This record gives sequence, C-alpha cells and structure tokens, in this order.
Amino acid sequence: MTGYDKWMRAVTGLLFLLFILMVAVLNILTPDQAFSESENRVLEKRPPFSLRSLLAGKFTSDYETYITDQFAFREVWIGLKTDTDRIMGKKDSNGVYLGKDGYLIQHFTSPQDAEVNDRIQAIHSIHQTTPDLRKYIMLVPTATELLRDKLPAYAPIGDEHAALNRVQQSLQPDIRFVDVYPALYAGREKAIFYKTDHHWTSKGAYYAYRVLCKQMGIVPKDEAAFNIRQVTDAFYGSLYSKSGFRHLEPDRIDLYLPKEESKKKVEYVDAGHTADSLYQTDNLFKKDKYAVFLDGNHALVRITTDHPDGKKLLIVKDSYANSLIPFLAEHFAEIDVVDLRYYEESVTKLIQDRQFHDMLFLYNVKTFFEDNSILNIME
Repeated sequence: MTGYDKWMRAVTGLLFLLFILMVAVLNILTPDQAFSESENRVLEKRPPFSLRSLLAGKFTSDYETYITDQFAFREVWIGLKTDTDRIMGKKDSNGVYLGKDGYLIQHFTSPQDAEVNDRIQAIHSIHQTTPDLRKYIMLVPTATELLRDKLPAYAPIGDEHAALNRVQQSLQPDIRFVDVYPALYAGREKAIFYKTDHHWTSKGAYYAYRVLCKQMGIVPKDEAAFNIRQVTDAFYGSLYSKSGFRHLEPDRIDLYLPKEESKKKVEYVDAGHTADSLYQTDNLFKKDKYAVFLDGNHALVRITTDHPDGKKLLIVKDSYANSLIPFLAEHFAEIDVVDLRYYEESVTKLIQDRQFHDMLFLYNVKTFFEDNSILNIME
C-alpha cells in the first residue's frame, strides 16, 4: 500500500468519525418531536429507566424505537432511502408497494382460521344478546384486491376476496352480509380509491351505499341528487406517509353534497362539541385531510337529522365508514357511530338505551382482521 493510499484511508476514516460525531451532536441538540406530520402519527417518547425494564430487555427495545423515531432530520433520511430504493428498482417500502400509475398499495396477509373464527364469534355473541336488532356486516375489499393489475409483478399478496367469502359463509343466516365486491369491481376503472391513501374515495363509498340500501330496503339517492364538489387537490394520504415514497402526484378529495339540504346535528360525544355538518372543512388545511369526513375517528359520534320516519341506526366501524355515513344520514333520523378502538363503554348497554332499529358493522377487510378491538365488543 502506497503512502497516498494510507493517507486516503486515514482521511476517509477521520471524515466518517466526524460525520458520526456530528450526527450524535445533532441528535442531542434537536428537540424531541411529539408528532410526525408527514407520517401522521405520534412519535415515541423517551422511555423511563428502571432496573427491572433493563433486565427484561424492555428498556433497550423501547429506547431503540425512541432513537429511531427521534433521529435528527429523520424525514430527510427516509426520503433519501426510498429515493435510493426506487433508483435500485425496489418497489416496496414498509409494507407498501409502489404500483403502476402512481398507486401506493398496502400489503395484505390472508387471515388464519383462528382469526376468522374469533371475529365471527364476537359478532355472533352480540347478536345472541340482541337478537331483535337487524344486523348487517359490510367488509370492504381494498385497492390491494380490486387493483391487482396495478401491483408490481409477483408481489406476494393475500386473497382478500377469499377472506370475505370465508366470513360470509360463517355468519348466521339472519345476519345480512353486504357484498360490495361486485359493485366495486365493476367500477374499478374509475377513481374509487385514493392513490396515496388506503381509503376509498367518496365515489367508491357511494357505490357501496347503493348496495347497502338495496339490502336494507331503502331507495338510494341517484348521483344526480348531489353536487359533487372538489375540496382539495393536495391530499397526501396514509400510504404516502407510511411508505416514505416521494415525488408522487397528490390526490383530490370530492364531497357529495345533497342538492336538497336538510338539518343535521353532529355530536362528538368524546370530544364534547357539536357541529351542524358532517364535514369538518378545517381539516383540509391539515396533514390528515381525510379527517374532513366526520372529523376523523372518535369513540362515539351521534348524528341527528330531521328525517321524519324516526329510524335509528348503530354503526360499529373503522375509518372507511366515515365517507359513507353522509349518504346514510339522508335516510335515518338518528345514527350512532362507534369506533371500538376508542370506545370503552358497553355496546350492549348502548343498544338497550338507544333502542336502535338496525346495526351495521362496516370495516375494510384489512382492518377487520388486523385490529383486535372487535373481539372486545361484549366487554
């Protein structure tokens, strides 16, 4: 090795050490962030130290997560990594695939038999306790299933359609399964899913609303009965945040506004405030613009309308329901909306107290199998 080579190695090593030192100093000087706007999630806080947590390995695990979340210029590094991955031809990041035509599509793993059985048992348990309450279950296939042609070649994706069929076949006959797959499949060439977000669009929700109305014996409103208004064209959704993929076109959000307006009162019971609209347009100026629908997710939302027939509906749901509920508000006098991820009261008592006529379970198929909150519906 020549003297020049030794000198270059020494300089390279010194620069590397200086870089590490600089990053360490920046991590110390940079204040911790409570929330990531780009990822739309709460960041990990510094874990409290105790000898017990250290010996159990919990402290080191939590501290590693904390360092990862609070790393200086974290979002810059994430962007550089995903840009590099794209240049190298990698098509997935953090469980999200970069598909054709700018679609980001999340991974889905087919559920095990025990996962299906546990959820069916939970639904049957609440049904046995409230047998006189008409029940419907709508599990929505996502873009992962309906836009398979947008996925990268050979992407290992589970079969959502098969999972839906397993649920339908396992339900008691008097629980009505609302099969929206055919309607969404027929409309898959239209903008029924956002490209950067895991939710369906208002158009996708409208197609499902028509199917649900048929099951409930309700006459749905035609699309011509709504003014379809674009309220933003700068929406970067959950998959954009989760994946770290950048340099993509943002989505637009459309609202279906009834041409014949009616009075509505929306009570956010957990937050202690009310509104006179199902849309919270202030959220269009925030990162999570999908929260324009019912102000995002809340433990319990109570909607009261001036519909004359007095019918009451209970919806147990995930966030897919938020953009479909405005359509249902045209047909019910009262709608209670429960998100079991946050609701800590008794659902059975709520049913007894409120005397609902109908109950709807509305989830996208991925959340239904990955979130365990529905298993606690009888608690």
